[in-house]
Amino acid sequence: MPRPIQARIATAAIRHNYLLAKKYAARGGESVKAWAVVKANAYGHGLLRTARALGDVADGFALLDLSDAVTLRDAGFRQPILLLEGIFEARDVHTCAEYRLTPAIHCLEQLKLLQTAGLPGPLPIYLKLNTGMNRLGFTFDQIPLLRAALERISVLGEKTLMTHFSDADGERGVAWQLARLDAIRNAWPEAATFPVSMANSAALMRHPATVRGWARPGIMIYGSSPFTETPAARLDLQPVMTLGSRIIAVETVGAGERVGYGGTFVAEREMRLGIVACGYADGYPRHAPTGTPILVDGQRTRAIGRVSMDMLACDLSDLPAAGVGSEAVLWGEKLPVEEVAAAAGTISYELLCALAPRVPVAEV
Repeated sequence: MPRPIQARIATAAIRHNYLLAKKYAARGGESVKAWAVVKANAYGHGLLRTARALGDVADGFALLDLSDAVTLRDAGFRQPILLLEGIFEARDVHTCAEYRLTPAIHCLEQLKLLQTAGLPGPLPIYLKLNTGMNRLGFTFDQIPLLRAALERISVLGEKTLMTHFSDADGERGVAWQLARLDAIRNAWPEAATFPVSMANSAALMRHPATVRGWARPGIMIYGSSPFTETPAARLDLQPVMTLGSRIIAVETVGAGERVGYGGTFVAEREMRLGIVACGYADGYPRHAPTGTPILVDGQRTRAIGRVSMDMLACDLSDLPAAGVGSEAVLWGEKLPVEEVAAAAGTISYELLCALAPRVPVAEV
């Protein structure tokens, strides 16, 4: 028999959350559209599964890998597709043209590829501007070089400006980056006519001034809050992935006994422990400490000791009815993934994206 662990994906929730993103986008006007960000295998939820859930409502799909974009086209999806990191070699340019893909251009080297590729027809591009994230994109000082490079490329379609916010979910906010974007547009009159794409999930929900052109919701599509202080349910986001397993053994340990590798947990009294068939090889965070919440038969308890490759322990001392075969929910329905992530000192993105290939996935 297979191990009892399974990830359940609620495709109706994917659709609900994307349509909620569209409602936020509508605050910027009826013409504002929303990319469905499906990079990293749709944040661990399955690229094609997610695309099919959104097939008739998504304005477009945004992702990283050229092969994933080709997969979507070959599967019949006709919406615009944005390559968030753009192109890396000459043949990528021709693939973009063949499959009608829109590459993000963030450096002069990519513009040189466009210039020398011999494009058969107009290719739309996104021009990524570095307004303070300091990761990818053209800075204010590079705009003269950017403009000169663009003038040397005769076959280009629509140009869209894009930028990315570093603190849309935090205290610093976005005003300072918007000011830098406006400074670039003021110094480049033609750019004032270009569409703009900048609102990620946090900006889309918290900063209406960023909602222009094309929004780029990501984590909210998968039912997780972009804000550490605001639960997803309060934002009307529905959980999409539930990682569940079962108790496969019950152990009783006495006071003073240690649990797990390294003996990091010492029992202060006699305890019943449930051993859950889930470990870091399944995508559960190894660094999740004692106290990380777990649901057993719908009741909240805690992880105990260090997470192993294939198993983890949880406290059953106050759950006398729980035993071998009891259902364990590691995150998802009734246990927000962002709460588990916070207990483990990380973010929900990491947990969702880390779901291991060996974990069976079922649509519900």
